[in-house]
Amino acid sequence: MSDALANVQKNHDFLIAIDSDGCAFDSMEIKHKECFIPNFINYFGLQPISKYAREAAEFTNLYSKTRGANRFPAYLLALDLLEQRAEVQGRGFSVPKFQGLRDWVKRETKLSSGTVKAEAEKTNDPDLKQASAWSSAVDATVKTIVHGVPPFPGVRESLQMLQGQADLIVCSATPTPALQAEWSEHGIAQYVSAICGQEMGSKSEILTAAIAKGYSPDKVLMIGDAPGDMKAALSVKARYFPINPGHEDQSWVTFQKEAIGRFFAGTYAGAFESALIAEFEKYLPEKPSW
Repeated sequence: MSDALANVQKNHDFLIAIDSDGCAFDSMEIKHKECFIPNFINYFGLQPISKYAREAAEFTNLYSKTRGANRFPAYLLALDLLEQRAEVQGRGFSVPKFQGLRDWVKRETKLSSGTVKAEAEKTNDPDLKQASAWSSAVDATVKTIVHGVPPFPGVRESLQMLQGQADLIVCSATPTPALQAEWSEHGIAQYVSAICGQEMGSKSEILTAAIAKGYSPDKVLMIGDAPGDMKAALSVKARYFPINPGHEDQSWVTFQKEAIGRFFAGTYAGAFESALIAEFEKYLPEKPSW
């Protein structure tokens, strides 16, 4: 876990951690709809119910409270939704259980393409082999398809405003090589001191490791677009700023005009943060409409 943060030094009293997909970059839709889901249908053998598989995966990864979760638990949840769906049952389709993958997700915190591949080779578990093949295919497709997707309006300006006031890191469930490529491609990697992806563990673990550099939790802010980001922030007693799905541009305006000043002045926590979170929680449902 120490790799990305090993040489990072605390230069300011404040630390701001920023999620990437769907938060800094408008890349959630293209990644899931063009990269994750087609490979999900192919590698998990869901061709007979592809319409419903797509709807379930879009719900768990884009349009619900599990938005932004790590790929393995999020797509297992999509399988669970498929198993419960009447149309799938009516077609007599048997949704694969992937118990080997489920067991691995329960015991492993660093859920990545690399760790699932290593575990598959170690155990020879067919479920893990299949999951590893899918995850690697996703990474390859992302590398081929996802490029030229710029940061949301306001992201670059926000990063520039924060220079000299706070230490900045990327805190994401995306593979680190993809993060490095995207942040470098658009010239904003220069503004952060570390890019921390799924190989470093959960977002809570990344934030814990960063705070251990000497930050007071009340001077740490997590910027994210998913309930999992909020949960990670609150788990380490940090503050949370939500980027509202579908309203990202306005969220970044609010961040610049109000949140930055309040965070540094010590007036962010309380009514202001609570109001932001209350609005954020309206955008993502817990259960699908079907």
